[in-house]
Amino acid sequence: MSSRRCPGTFVVSGRNWGSEHGNDEHGTGAELRDGCHDGSGDNVVVFGEDVGYFGGVFRCTEGLQRKYGPDRAFDTPIAEAGILATAIGMGVYGLRPVVEIQFADYIYPATDQLVSTAARLRYRSAGEYTAPITVRTPCGGGIFGGQTHSQSPEAIFAHVCGLKTVIPSNPYDAKGLLISAIEDDDPVIFLEPKRLYNGPFNGHHDQPVTPWTEHPAGEVPDGHYTIPLSKASVVRPGEGVTVLTYGTMVHVAMAAVAESGVDAEVVDLRTLIPVDIDTIVASVTKTGRCAIVHEATRTSGFGAELSALVQENCFYSLEAPIVRVTGWDTPYPHSLEWEYFPGPRRVAEGLRRAMEG
Repeated sequence: MSSRRCPGTFVVSGRNWGSEHGNDEHGTGAELRDGCHDGSGDNVVVFGEDVGYFGGVFRCTEGLQRKYGPDRAFDTPIAEAGILATAIGMGVYGLRPVVEIQFADYIYPATDQLVSTAARLRYRSAGEYTAPITVRTPCGGGIFGGQTHSQSPEAIFAHVCGLKTVIPSNPYDAKGLLISAIEDDDPVIFLEPKRLYNGPFNGHHDQPVTPWTEHPAGEVPDGHYTIPLSKASVVRPGEGVTVLTYGTMVHVAMAAVAESGVDAEVVDLRTLIPVDIDTIVASVTKTGRCAIVHEATRTSGFGAELSALVQENCFYSLEAPIVRVTGWDTPYPHSLEWEYFPGPRRVAEGLRRAMEG
């Protein structure tokens, strides 16, 4: 199988905030283009604010309108509720919409459509109708976006029966998970950590950006392949403590492990709902300790659900209290971004607490 190296971004190609690599027809933008093309053929449509002619604020959809025409890749008004309502109707009539919400912070006006209609459509129609829609949206901080361009709302959607929630951490997973999301007959929230668009950010904001060309997961096969929406990945085997994490925090956790010297097993969940409980239980049973890391706020974050699952399923294997390392319970502060962001130092401290507990 042929493959290509991602020059600067995952899921997208071309210029974006912080990228140094410019546009490249053989870059990772092909991941989204391939996903839309290979996912389910001509019934895939892409739309959202500025995603057609402009190619999206992060250039995630650049070139799709030129290739597939304005009937399959088009712009919408600034109306998130309308975008999702339209997608639901399209899905009922046989299309597979891939909509973009420009920032995850803007998804809230569409929550009623997602929660009250899309998530419940299969159930309320006794299986007669489904909502096969994929909602792509950039999430997380690390770009000085402030309180209205940095949120991580994954726990809100993980709470809703009928929605699947996905957060990839690298280009290879992003393409495989995206195609799986498009081919799924139920609605999928596909969150893209924006700080990962131009490389595997390890939390050291004062260091040069590492491009995806220097990371193994930056090599992406051409053509169709999928990753199940229920399977985690053990990105680093270890014996001392299990780290459960996802998105940007996978790379931050890897940096913290290297800097702390703790022999941690790092598990990239990839999909929050449905979560891969078998991989979680196997890892925690082996290590006897668990640290949970995410960028979102702490209270009622997805880490709380993970903590409960570990306690319920691994109680007799645990040798220490479960540790959580998260964002703070405050809006994302623009001027104190790196105090909020759970970087390698905080994660390493959490690993030590887990080992000493």
